[in-house]
Amino acid sequence: MATVLADTDKTGNASSAANPEAVVVRFAGDSGDGMQLTGGQFTLSTALSGNDLATFPDFPAEIRAPQGTLFGVSAFQINFGSTSIETAGDAPDVLVAMNPAALKTNVQALKPGGLIIADSGEFTKRNLEKAKYAVSPLDDGSLSKWQLMAFDISALTLEAVKPFGLGNKEALRCKNMWTLGLSLWMFDRDREPLIQWLRDKFIKNHVLAEANIAALNAGHAYGETAEIGGQVKKLHIDPVAAPAGLYRTVTGAESVSFGLVAGAQLAGLKLFFGGYPITPASAILHNLVKLKEFGVTTFQAEDEIAAICSAIGASYAGQLGVTSSSGPGIALKGEAMGLAIMTELPLVIVNSQRGGPSTGLPTKTEQSDLYQAVYGRNGDAPMPVVAARSPADAYDCAIEAVRIAVQYMTPVMLLTDGYIANAAEPWLVPDPASYAPFPVTFLEEKNGDDVVLPYKRDENGVRPWIKAGTPGLMHRIGGIEKGIDTGAIDYSPDVHQIQTDARKAKVDGVAKSIPAQEVCLGETSGKLAVVGWGSTFGPIHQAVRKARAKGQDVSHIHVRHIWPLPENLGDLLKSYDKVLVPEMNTGQFKTVLRDQYLVDARPLTKTSGQPFTIAEIEAAIEGALA
Repeated sequence: MATVLADTDKTGNASSAANPEAVVVRFAGDSGDGMQLTGGQFTLSTALSGNDLATFPDFPAEIRAPQGTLFGVSAFQINFGSTSIETAGDAPDVLVAMNPAALKTNVQALKPGGLIIADSGEFTKRNLEKAKYAVSPLDDGSLSKWQLMAFDISALTLEAVKPFGLGNKEALRCKNMWTLGLSLWMFDRDREPLIQWLRDKFIKNHVLAEANIAALNAGHAYGETAEIGGQVKKLHIDPVAAPAGLYRTVTGAESVSFGLVAGAQLAGLKLFFGGYPITPASAILHNLVKLKEFGVTTFQAEDEIAAICSAIGASYAGQLGVTSSSGPGIALKGEAMGLAIMTELPLVIVNSQRGGPSTGLPTKTEQSDLYQAVYGRNGDAPMPVVAARSPADAYDCAIEAVRIAVQYMTPVMLLTDGYIANAAEPWLVPDPASYAPFPVTFLEEKNGDDVVLPYKRDENGVRPWIKAGTPGLMHRIGGIEKGIDTGAIDYSPDVHQIQTDARKAKVDGVAKSIPAQEVCLGETSGKLAVVGWGSTFGPIHQAVRKARAKGQDVSHIHVRHIWPLPENLGDLLKSYDKVLVPEMNTGQFKTVLRDQYLVDARPLTKTSGQPFTIAEIEAAIEGALA
């Protein structure tokens, strides 16, 4: 691809015949350069233009890494177009590099012939040394396989905001808005919504608002008027054809939060969230705090153990208890998860997975907590597990986790990951009336011969939910093994065998209430099935689509219910000659499938902290079919 930027017609608009269906842009700079903010606002303008999109924020774990260093680079990638977008894109078409470190850490990902926009004002001797450059790459010819447009964005920004009397440091903070203005011009975006956003953001500081607006307008005007040659032309991407309805961009953390609240309302319950801050799960607490009017109570506990125990207490009191964390915090919650399983109380545990083990890669994505979710507790402690495949899908998955928790009186783990939590995509806001309620019924009278039997099970093996303090229904539950029906402590061998089997049978029975596994793309039998779960959906789907376009016999199966698995999944997998399982770990779901169905599931693993690319899965499909 020589360039993604099309020639313009006489009106200055890009020729539609030359326009690509999709473009990938990556903004990269120092962690203080506002790249996430820039990317987020470019995403907003893209959504308002009617394009489909997917984003991938990628930022360092350090709260504020030393300025200009390689490990302090923050990046934001967006793939947008006039066709269905499933991933944030394999390789950028355009790289906006705000300093040498941003260029060095990101340029090799850029497509050959792609465009580099660099702030030459930041390529000083000191910054070049920090980025391990002996000489400036802007001058030595090392960037020759790409198009390069370098100009002093810093100086241009200072000039734009000069009338507002800002100090040099404060003025340079407007650089991201100047860059955003140029990007809006390049891709034919409307500035007005962002101008209004800046006025709202800085409503208490009129000078800062107007300075940022001036920088935004200056960047836009530079694209319109500067003599920058044939490298950059205005490019218009047509809107994507989409069903009519109300759309909004949504991150996975937002989607989970909305889904939890919707699930609680469908169950007729108030929601209590007990959490402790941890990357990348903290955003769920931040979002739920804003939803108090929907019967949501949030509690930031002193540690992970207190967070989950407070949620268990809320469920005991008759509310929907919810907690969330990432891998290290989930490990700390392990004993309390066993308590919720033993007491048989509904509880939703959201695990936003990140690279591990231990504190590992706090801001990078991974799928390495599957063993922890399915098996990772002491004793035989079965627990349903649901996995979201995208930011928008997390809404329905959260509702499903709530449904299973309250209908089967069990804790449920909802798996997302760092990519899903932080990434954004358009979401067609559903009609609330399209969801079937699953109202909870509390026990309100004695269910034995004039006694309360808190563990008397129904036909599904589910015990009654009794609100603490219900008159005449005083009862005891706890973490020690209890007698049949009564809840009285009982250590006898036969009772423990019966109760262990009963808890397992109850969770196994969840499979009866979940949909049969479908094939996302392709046939229900054939040479190869690519089986995924979680955030691998996008790259798998695109890779399988490309392979099928080439005539290859391959299908895509994506599993939402990780435990228990759909009842038809075993027979479905056995109808293919080969099964390939891409996942961002060392092969955990592959092990589960082999264990349950004795199928020769073959792993495709990745633990770099980055999502799969479409090309990686395409190559694996080629290899599997060879």
